[in-house]
Amino acid sequence: MLDALSQLSLFSAKAMILVILILVLIAGILSLFSRGKHQTKLSIKNLNSNYQDIKKEFLHEMLSKKSFKKYIKENKQEEKTKKTDADTDAKKNIFILTFDGDIKASAVNSLREEVTAILNVATEKDEVLIRLESPGGMVHAYGLAAAQLSRIREKGISLIISVDKVAASGGYLMACIANKILAAPFAIIGSIGVIVQLPNFHRLLKEKKVDFEQITAGNFKRTLTLFGENTESGREKLHEEIEEIHSLFKNVIVEHRPQIDIDKVATGEHWLAKQAIELKLIDELRTSDDYLLEQSTKANLFEIHYKIKKTFSEKLLTNVHALKATVFGSYSAPF
Repeated sequence: MLDALSQLSLFSAKAMILVILILVLIAGILSLFSRGKHQTKLSIKNLNSNYQDIKKEFLHEMLSKKSFKKYIKENKQEEKTKKTDADTDAKKNIFILTFDGDIKASAVNSLREEVTAILNVATEKDEVLIRLESPGGMVHAYGLAAAQLSRIREKGISLIISVDKVAASGGYLMACIANKILAAPFAIIGSIGVIVQLPNFHRLLKEKKVDFEQITAGNFKRTLTLFGENTESGREKLHEEIEEIHSLFKNVIVEHRPQIDIDKVATGEHWLAKQAIELKLIDELRTSDDYLLEQSTKANLFEIHYKIKKTFSEKLLTNVHALKATVFGSYSAPF
């Protein structure tokens, strides 16, 4: 029975590797014909107008024709009186971005363009609000995302992070850069830690008398491996590396949120926002919708999206990499 299961596992692994290689080959061929065909677009939406349009739709259904006409007339007069050029210019601008994070922090490609666009027009009286949702992911990717947010702070522009669902691990690394962190009461916050995990097929290959060769220059070019025999020194070296990453992670948090008891929260645990506010991981229990609706009466709200349309081959490669990560794990230490 065990031998049959081993045979089945080995066959499945071979089949999966073959499928991945075929998909990579197809994607490579397609990429030769699709280079330079990316389509990008910067989308800017005025949320003040959007809120006003929604209000009108509701009142149209709720009020009598006479009352609605009266409202429209009064509203036009009010807008004409209030919206002078001086009044509009005096208001602060709030630029709203959305960061929906995956394990590779793929949204950083759009984030860097959005931040650059904002820094070209924003002044110190303005504000940037980022709707952040991320359970974390690869260290280098989330490090770059956090660095993009630091660009905003360095220009003296107020940065607010709003978490409606989750900002954990690398997601919290980004959040802690902000001047202020808002979170919905049951949003997940924290997970300040680092993890590396991957399977090892060495014993299975040895049992089937399959040799695995790996040649490296440098004692620790590869610490742990999928198919070779892992050593205690390799494990110790990898553990040392993730401890260093954890230390850097904690230092960033202490730099931007010195009020936190870092030893208490940097345990890898996560908390609901109602608990996180007591630990000073966040500043206020509030949804992004509530904050923006309130600000719409005293600020100009602009929602910005930088869209990058992937080619077919890139979409295929993304799916291949996701499949590889699922089957074999990842060499990059994720938060």
